[in-house]
Amino acid sequence: MILTDYYEFVHLPDCASPTRRDCTASTQNYNEFEVLRNKHGELFIHFGFAPPHFGGDVQRKTDKAITKGKNISRVYVPDITLPFAYGDFKGTTDALLMVIAPDESELEIFVARGQKSHRLNLWQMLSGGEFDAEMAALRARAVPNR
Repeated sequence: MILTDYYEFVHLPDCASPTRRDCTASTQNYNEFEVLRNKHGELFIHFGFAPPHFGGDVQRKTDKAITKGKNISRVYVPDITLPFAYGDFKGTTDALLMVIAPDESELEIFVARGQKSHRLNLWQMLSGGEFDAEMAALRARAVPNR
């Protein structure tokens, strides 16, 4: 199994911040996300346009990012006709594969530990349906977070 962890983030209707996404379900075993929980055990991130200071060269610049006080991941969408994106968790060797709702209100993140250097290939596999069984298994293992 290449995909190791799963986190589902949703923009809650009563949330005033347009970029905040609260974790509603997860496998709860990826430490990089788990340390971001607050004292009440809640986990949330911000998903939106990348701040201008997120640099990058011309060919690798992105419009979207996942943040929580600092950059967690830039979000790359190679084919805008598909709901799939990829990135990596900053400071790790882990790749992130994402399924994004058309209105961006929901964001599913699948972690592939140690696969940062293969993230584009993983995105191609994701868009080709090769991870459907692994994704279903991780979703089934996820526990509600709210």
